[in-house]
Amino acid sequence: MELSFIVIIAVAVALFMGLNIGGNNAAAAMGAAYGAKVRTKYQAVLLIGFFSVLGAVIDGGAVIKTLGTGILPEKTILLEGAIIAVAASGITIFLANLLKVPVSTSQAAVGSVVGIGFFYGASKINVNFIGNIISWWIITPILAWLLAYLMGKYLYTHILIWLADHHESDASIRKSLNILLTISGCYVAYSAGANNAANAVGPFVGAGIIGSIPGAIFAGLAIGLGALVMGGRILDTVGKEITELCIIRATFVEFTSAFIVHLASIKGIPVSLGEIVAAGIIGIGCANSGMHIVKGDVVKKILIAWVISPVLAGILAFGLMKLI
Repeated sequence: MELSFIVIIAVAVALFMGLNIGGNNAAAAMGAAYGAKVRTKYQAVLLIGFFSVLGAVIDGGAVIKTLGTGILPEKTILLEGAIIAVAASGITIFLANLLKVPVSTSQAAVGSVVGIGFFYGASKINVNFIGNIISWWIITPILAWLLAYLMGKYLYTHILIWLADHHESDASIRKSLNILLTISGCYVAYSAGANNAANAVGPFVGAGIIGSIPGAIFAGLAIGLGALVMGGRILDTVGKEITELCIIRATFVEFTSAFIVHLASIKGIPVSLGEIVAAGIIGIGCANSGMHIVKGDVVKKILIAWVISPVLAGILAFGLMKLI
């Protein structure tokens, strides 16, 4: 009876985390297109829901393995520890959702696993692998910002000229761009599912409670549901409060972000889709309005949250392990 109760808690915690991932990072994936007024909020969350499930099931296994057995040795985290690891990161993301801040679910998830590792002894932590993950965290948003800035500064006018030369009317141009942006948005949502499913179930896979494939299916469904239920709040922050986006810029941000996250997923690296998308949008804003946009209150709030999320999740996980 006691074991069954613990399993029920484990399912509830994983579901809670998946819902919050869907409400935070996966929703941020559609922020660019929503800000460009190509898709309504309802359309955006529906696309996020469907393609997040698809990405988790098809390409989510590598990152699930990383959070399950890559940072700490297999079976280091038992069922109770897995519950605490996911709960700590879930609480961190839930607080971010309440504040409408697109923080990194991946950083929170990694932070909580590292916090568990410190509880069992720092020697168990794969420090080299953590260093590799952190290097991806630093490089990927910088790359997204740089590509978006270069596009906004030097390529945007040339793209407009090319479109005008190859289309008969403004309506024809808009129709083509809408189709392209829909495809890019689906790719972003797919990448979100592939990379973020591990954040909800990785520790449980590492504890031997569930297999990678069933875990990916469960996490994908939870992320999709979270996008439908909670996704609208973060869409407003990412899509409207940082900078105005036209369709061309939004498409570029989405394709670039999706490719970066997909590549990380194939490599088994948990990265932040919300962080990468926001960095791309900021890059476009800097190209349009100058570097002063980086000093905006919304941007500063996001940057602070990116730093705090893994630290807070790690402290929560370590503290909860001490309590039990």
